[in-house]
Amino acid sequence: MEINTLENDTGKVVRVLLVDDEESYRNAIARRLERRNMVVSQAPDGTSCLEYLSGNETDVVVLDMKMPGMSGMETFKTINKYYPGLKVIFLTGNAAVAEGVEGIKTGAFDYLSKPVEIDHLAGKIRQAWELKRLEAARERDKIFRRRLEKRMIHTQRLASLGTMSTGIAHEINNPLAIIKESAGFMRMVIEDSGQIPEKEMLFKGLEKIEKSVDRARRITHQLLGYVRKHGHEMTPVDIRQLTEDTVVLIKQKTQAKKVSVQWDTESEHQMLMHTDPFQVRQVLINLLENAVDAVDTNGQIRLALYRKDQSVCLEVRDNGSGITPENMKQIFDPFFTTKPNVAENESGTGLGLFVVHKIITGLSGSIHVESEPGQGTTFKICLPEWQSD
Repeated sequence: MEINTLENDTGKVVRVLLVDDEESYRNAIARRLERRNMVVSQAPDGTSCLEYLSGNETDVVVLDMKMPGMSGMETFKTINKYYPGLKVIFLTGNAAVAEGVEGIKTGAFDYLSKPVEIDHLAGKIRQAWELKRLEAARERDKIFRRRLEKRMIHTQRLASLGTMSTGIAHEINNPLAIIKESAGFMRMVIEDSGQIPEKEMLFKGLEKIEKSVDRARRITHQLLGYVRKHGHEMTPVDIRQLTEDTVVLIKQKTQAKKVSVQWDTESEHQMLMHTDPFQVRQVLINLLENAVDAVDTNGQIRLALYRKDQSVCLEVRDNGSGITPENMKQIFDPFFTTKPNVAENESGTGLGLFVVHKIITGLSGSIHVESEPGQGTTFKICLPEWQSD
């Protein structure tokens, strides 16, 4: 196989593969096409043609219809199957015009009869190349439109979420406060009363009311915390100390389930970074509380902290139930949760990871999740060591 190349001064290089079993004819056509600013490669048969295409970018194939071994039509059918965007022009003898027409019906760009007029061939190659470029541009436009539509849908969802959040805050928080106050008054009356039938059942009912009120208020606060546009308060932070302080904050929860929290990395005197400690603490609380919820009694949470590519990375690994592949696709969606009995769950609002994702991306960081059902879950967050205000 011969490969001849020529730079195109216009910058619009047409890459042509010329396939013909007659070497002298092939060389003559290749030289004349190169003088018309085309990059021409050659192949003597169908098998060599397919071998070349498997490793080289090509715009147009000029394919002889009659060749020994694999025929031009057989070669074209294989090209059409594996390289559907590639344009093919057939060269036929006068006796094979019907096959050329059949090739066009099968999807070839065109056919020309031998002996071919070189300017006519060059013109057809240019036309095929322009069509290929147009089709590629249309496909890119389709992909762009699909991505844009997805982003618009996502933006509309977030805008709706913001509107809904504000409405919830104003319309729900006041009734919740009244319900909470009334439940407290009822509890006080019952406690001060003597023997009341089903007193313990009444207390249990009041406890459910109070927990439900707290959960509803937590939802409104998390939603408002996301939609409000607070500026970042960047400051030097010892991320190791901040993480250990956060572990202390959830100590009551870890002790209740007898969950151990241990470090996989050696303690450093300090691990400083420049970021927003308030938002990072919110991320740590959500990740650690999720890990506690995921493990059974006597479960284990392991932490790792390290530097990588001018970033500080923290891993939170639990040995809990893990996340299924189906749920992995949704864990950062608002209101999605895998926690059972959400209606009675104090923390299962379905907003924790949604907020975590938005905070991390807002701080120019990244978050990665690895999980396998029954094998636990690892959340890895990485934030730049330095961020300007």
